[in-house]
Amino acid sequence: MKAKKSFGQHFLHRQDIAQRIVNGLLLTEKYPRILEIGPGKGVLTQYLLEKKAQGIELLAVDADRDMVDYLHEHFPVLKGSVLEADFLKLDLTTLFNQEFCLLGNFPYNISSQILFKMIDFKAVVPEMVGMFQKEVAERVCAPPGSKTYGILSVLCQAFYETKYLFTVDKSAFNPPPQVQSGVIRLTRKANLDLGCDEKLFKQVVKAAFGQRRKMLRNSLLPIFGETPIPETAFFTKRPEQLSLETFIELTQLISKLRLESLN
Repeated sequence: MKAKKSFGQHFLHRQDIAQRIVNGLLLTEKYPRILEIGPGKGVLTQYLLEKKAQGIELLAVDADRDMVDYLHEHFPVLKGSVLEADFLKLDLTTLFNQEFCLLGNFPYNISSQILFKMIDFKAVVPEMVGMFQKEVAERVCAPPGSKTYGILSVLCQAFYETKYLFTVDKSAFNPPPQVQSGVIRLTRKANLDLGCDEKLFKQVVKAAFGQRRKMLRNSLLPIFGETPIPETAFFTKRPEQLSLETFIELTQLISKLRLESLN
């Protein structure tokens, strides 16, 4: 079974790494359901089946029909537990009708979209362990002030505790990708209420980093619209200088200014 570039496939062949990824999940006792994204030839699935034997409910989703057929042939115990579907188009609330953990060697070409999807469905996804391009994995966990700190950093850290687990060399794959990989774990925070308008918060973060070299005064113009931007030093900052808490305060301020402009 050859890897397909169209699906961003690179098959992990190191069993020790596969086992470490699966063992990276911590919450399966509390949330005994796992959705594996892009199982491929089942290098992670074989270890997830051990958890299935211990009472964990397992589903796998893959958009590649050949991979689905391969899994059915080599893992007949998975019958009824493999979905041929595009994860990004799934309504995650219907898969288990309960909360579940996400796991996978994610296709690098859609890895950021997978994270945004998880954030949209955070109410049903308390934990995720996944392999990403190393640069993306580091970006998710990056602190304010770092060069890699950006949209993914702020939005993921708004709702999840992030932890970089380990790096995986490109030689662990067949065919090897052109980049190194990194495995991270995201654990949902107990309180998902940011204390501000969540939709506006996301708009503010995306607008700020959409023009990250510009000062906030300029990058946030589309957000403020006709609402005057305060003449303070704060708006001369650039987005990488702002912590999660500051982005929340900024969103609260914009909401307040918008309301005042209507009165």
